[in-house]
Amino acid sequence: MTLQEALASGESRAGLSLADFAYQRLQDKLIMLEIRPGEPINDGQLAAELGVGRTPVREALKRLETDHLVVTYPRRGTFATVVDITELAAISEIRELLEPLAARRAAENAGAQMRAELRAKAKEISRLDSSGDRTTLMRVDMSVHKLIYQAAGNSHLEDVLVRYDNLATRIWCLVIDRLPDLAHHVREHTRLLEAVADGDADTAESLTLEHVKSFEMAIRDVL
Repeated sequence: MTLQEALASGESRAGLSLADFAYQRLQDKLIMLEIRPGEPINDGQLAAELGVGRTPVREALKRLETDHLVVTYPRRGTFATVVDITELAAISEIRELLEPLAARRAAENAGAQMRAELRAKAKEISRLDSSGDRTTLMRVDMSVHKLIYQAAGNSHLEDVLVRYDNLATRIWCLVIDRLPDLAHHVREHTRLLEAVADGDADTAESLTLEHVKSFEMAIRDVL
């Protein structure tokens, strides 16, 4: 999708800079493996695809390098990072510690408007069925996590968790065609969202830990 198409569809928010737009679109392509792991990055080609100049793309790539989604080698260029399954345990260890904390803080700290958003998201995902597009389902899954991180009210915690959720999602996308019921996995968030919206911190924390552990188990089952 080019910038012009995004603006026409209403997808782009007001005041979005070209660099931010490029960052968001390239991040999505890297997470969803539309840019394959290990693939070389051609900034000119990407600029043309997105309908922006090369400078915004280069700025976006610098940010994506700190996200561990691309890597630059001197005299070789920039590449999409590989998806290393052996990193699953390390990523899961961090998420098992921090995701439950974020859910607890969200249940404790969310304001009335955020609780309404959480309930609306719970209602949305409760209707998901297994016939849906898998990439779309993965984006819905990510949107649930990001909403909870935001509700926690700690920007530093949010930044860390978004980064590791992105890395976990790349692993998920690597085996997405071998997962039996992705919609069921996403629907599992319904109870979690309701617990956060209700201010039930203990349940939110417990369900989150269970969810992160089941994610790792599901990946290992198909490997």
